[in-house]
Parts: sequence; C-alpha cells; structure tokens
Amino acid sequence: MAPRTDVAARSALTRRRVLQAAVELADRDGLPALTMRRLAQDLDVEAMSLYHHVANKEAVLDGVVEVVVGEIVAAVAGVGPDPEEDWRAALRARILTARQVLLRHPWAPTVIETRTAMNAEIIGYFDGLLGILRAGGFSYDLAHHAMHALGSRALGFTRELFAPADPETGGADAMAMLEQLADVYPHLAGMLADTAHQDDGMLGWCDDQAEFEFALDLLLDGLDRRVSRD
Repeated sequence: MAPRTDVAARSALTRRRVLQAAVELADRDGLPALTMRRLAQDLDVEAMSLYHHVANKEAVLDGVVEVVVGEIVAAVAGVGPDPEEDWRAALRARILTARQVLLRHPWAPTVIETRTAMNAEIIGYFDGLLGILRAGGFSYDLAHHAMHALGSRALGFTRELFAPADPETGGADAMAMLEQLADVYPHLAGMLADTAHQDDGMLGWCDDQAEFEFALDLLLDGLDRRVSRD
C-alpha cells in the first residue's frame, strides 16, 4: 500500500504519535528494524513527513527513551511503602517496578545506555529515588554515593560486564569456546557451565531476574548498614 500523502494524513501526525509508533515497532520487530523508512510505513505516511516532528534517527531514539521512562514514572507512582517508614522496601519496589516496564521493551536498555543527555522524564525519576533516600535519613553525600553504586540498576537493568556480538547465539558460542579452552580458563568455564539462566525475566545475556535482585539486595543491605551507622 502506498503511503498517504494528503493533508489530512500529515495533520494527524504528531510527535507523540511518531514516538509511540517507534516504540511499538521496536517492540514488535526489534531495535534494528527501527528506521525512518520503516517508521513511515507503519504510520502510512511519506518518510519526509516524519521530519516535521523528529529531526533525525537520533531524535527518534531520544524520544523512545522519553516514552519508556514516562511509562516507568507512571508505573512507580504510589508503589511501595512510605519511605519514612521503610526506605529500603520503597526503593526496592520502585526499581523492580521499573524493571517490569523494561521487560516489555527489552531493547530499551541498549538505547538508554547510548543517550548522552537526560530528558525531563529521567531527571524526574531520579529525583524521586533521591527523595526516597532522603526520607530514609540519607545525607545528600551518601545519597550521591548510593546513586553511583546503583548505576543502571536504579532504572531496572544491569549494565553487562561483557556481551556477545550476537545476542541470539552469543551465549551458546561463548560456552562452546570456553569448553574448548577449559584448561586455560578453568574458573570461567566452570562458572558458566554451572550457571543456568531462565528465558523469562531477562534484559541481557546475563541480566536475569534472580541475578538482578541478588545484586540489588546486596547494595540495599550495604546502604542500610551505612545509613544506620551515619
């Protein structure tokens, strides 16, 4: 079907509609499929019409992060107990809720990591996390350290230590390589052979739900001891 070129089609287009369509395209077909041409096809418009709302592909990527983090902000509203009563449970609930949103958009962490500027949605989200820490008795200095320690976990995903070139087959390829080199790298080979990741609840090669919660709880336990000591 040829794209619509009439005035009505162009006037119906908005920045929000373009970005929402971009998110849906990435959800359906993966991040590599998110091109200006494919996006225009999904919206049934000429590709040039998109540039009235997004300057280029980078602007689209900035925008889809805005949409996803907006979903996170909406989802975490009212989640968890009163931070003044239990800051740890409040922070944990908010971060795990953010992760549930990202699991609907498994491509999103890759894009978030490439953005060089924070939009208003991300700034608002992090301000909320800092508010929880402050309510829990954290000084601004300790809260600053806490946010650095949490890193990407604050948004619900783990930054990969290293990742295979091909996410679809890289895990199996890495295992096969280490099996061949088990005599040279016995500990890595043994660890990976002993580790079984589940297919659900994953946002990366090694970022499964159990590992994410293990690291998050380890950090929160340490922060709890630290704020109690200060």
